[in-house]
Amino acid sequence: MSDKNLSELLSASAKKYPRHTAIVFGRKKISYRELDELTARVACGLINLGIKPKERVALFLDNCPEFIIAYYAILKAGAVVVPINYMFKIEEAKFILEDSSAVAVITSRAYKPMAEELRLRIDSLKHVISTADFQKFRKQSIVLAEQQSSSCHDLAVILYTSGTTGFPKGAMLSHRNLVSNALDSALAIKVDFRDPFICILPLFHSFAATVCMNLPISIGAKIVIMKSLRPFKRVIRAIRKNRVRVFVGIPSIYTILKNMKLPKAFNSPLIKLFNPVKICISGAAALPVETFRGFERKFRIPLLEGYGLTEAAPVVTLNPLKGKRKAGSIGVSLSKNISLKIIDESGNTLPPDSIGELLVNGPNVMQGYYKKEEASAEALKDGWLYTGDMAKISRDGYIYIVGRKKEMVNVRGLNVYPREIEEVLYQNQKVKEAAVIGIADEHKGEVPKGFVVLKEGENSSEHEMIQYLRDRLAPYKIPKYIVFRHSLPKNSTGKILKRLLEDEERKNK
Repeated sequence: MSDKNLSELLSASAKKYPRHTAIVFGRKKISYRELDELTARVACGLINLGIKPKERVALFLDNCPEFIIAYYAILKAGAVVVPINYMFKIEEAKFILEDSSAVAVITSRAYKPMAEELRLRIDSLKHVISTADFQKFRKQSIVLAEQQSSSCHDLAVILYTSGTTGFPKGAMLSHRNLVSNALDSALAIKVDFRDPFICILPLFHSFAATVCMNLPISIGAKIVIMKSLRPFKRVIRAIRKNRVRVFVGIPSIYTILKNMKLPKAFNSPLIKLFNPVKICISGAAALPVETFRGFERKFRIPLLEGYGLTEAAPVVTLNPLKGKRKAGSIGVSLSKNISLKIIDESGNTLPPDSIGELLVNGPNVMQGYYKKEEASAEALKDGWLYTGDMAKISRDGYIYIVGRKKEMVNVRGLNVYPREIEEVLYQNQKVKEAAVIGIADEHKGEVPKGFVVLKEGENSSEHEMIQYLRDRLAPYKIPKYIVFRHSLPKNSTGKILKRLLEDEERKNK
C-alpha cells in the first residue's frame, strides 16, 4: 500500500515519463513534465492569494485540461478539492459551497458570472478564479508548493453524493482513500503507461475522477479528454487517433453502442486497426444483462461491470479481466485490500447466497461526512461502511446487487427488490429504459410500480407489459401499474433518479 499523496503520484509519473503525453484535448497536448510543473505554479498562485492548507477550494468546470490542472494544484497547495456538478443551477451550487465553507472557486469564463454572484451571497467565498488566470500563474515559483506536502491521511477531496436520497452529503476522502483505489483499480484491469484512456464521463463525479484521471496519472498513461459525448463520431475519431485502449462508460452508453449499426470494417480482420480498445468498464449504475451480453457478442471486447459508491472512493468490486465475467453480477472484490460481507438487520454476518446489506472495509472507505456526525456514525461502524445496498455473495465470491435497502418493496410481508423486476423488463426487446419503485397500497401495504421508456418506433400497453412479466416473475412481484414515459429523470452520470419518481407519486396522491 502506497503512502504517497495524490500530488506525489503525479510527480513520480512526471519523473519516470517526463516526455510522455499526459493529456490530450482536441489538438492540445500536455506532457507529464509540463503537467507537474504547471500544477505546481498554479498551486503557488493559490498560496499567494492566501489559500491556506486544509481550506476548501471548489471546482466548477466541465471536462477540460484545466480541471485536472486545478485539481492537482489545489492538492499541491495543501488545500481540499470540492468538485461541483457544472450543470447545477445557482441554488444547487450555493448549497455545496456553503456546506463546505469553500474559500475559493475555480471556474471558466462561461460560469464566472454565476460564480461572482455566489461570491456576493456566501460569506466564506473570498475568491473567484478563472482558468484564464492560469496564464498569470505560469510565472510563479514552484518552491512554495513543495513546502505544502500533505500526509496520506490528510483530507484531499470532499465529494458530494448525488442526492438520490435527499440533500447531498459531503463524503470526506483522504489521499490514502483515493491513491489506494487508483492503484488497486490499475492492478485489477492490468494496465500501464502504454494504455491510453478516454474520458467521456464528467470529471466532477467520483467514478471518472478515479478511473479516468487518478488511475492513468498514477501509471503515467495518456488521458484523452472529451468535452462532450456528442457527436459520437468525434469520440470514435479520438479513439482511433490516440489508439485508446481503455474505454470507461455508463450502461446507457453501452446500450446505445449495442444497438448501433457498425461499419463493415468492424467485421473484417482489420477490426483492431479501426478499434484499438482492449477493455471497456461500466459503472455508476446497474448494467442490464442484455446490454452486457449483446455488447460483448457484437464488439468482442471484454466489458467489465463494476460497483462502487462515492463513500468508497469509489470502486469496490469489478468483474475480473482474467477470469469469469458473470452477467448480472458486479464481480468480486477489487483487491485483497477490500473486504466485503453481507449482514442481516441484527448485524449478523450471513452465509453465501443470503440477501442482506452489503458492507465494505478497506483503505478506500471515506473518513466520514463533512460536518455530519450523526450521518457518519450511521454509515460507518467498527471500520465498516454500510452501503445501503441489498446484495448477496455467491460461494465463489461474486456479488449480486438486488436493490437499495430503502427501495425494497414489502408486499404483504414478502420482500420484492425493484432491480429484479427491472432486469426482466430490460430483457423485453421493446424496452429501452425501466425503473421500478414501491408505492403504498390499501390492501397489500406496498406494491411495485413500473416506469418504462420504449425504443423508438415501438408500441406497447400496460396489459401487454404486465402479461410479459407474469410469465417471468412470481405473482407478488408483478407491478400493479406500468406507466410509459418518453424519458426518465437522471443525474449527470446516467443514474435514474427514483427519488423524483417517488416525489411525483406523493404529489399525485
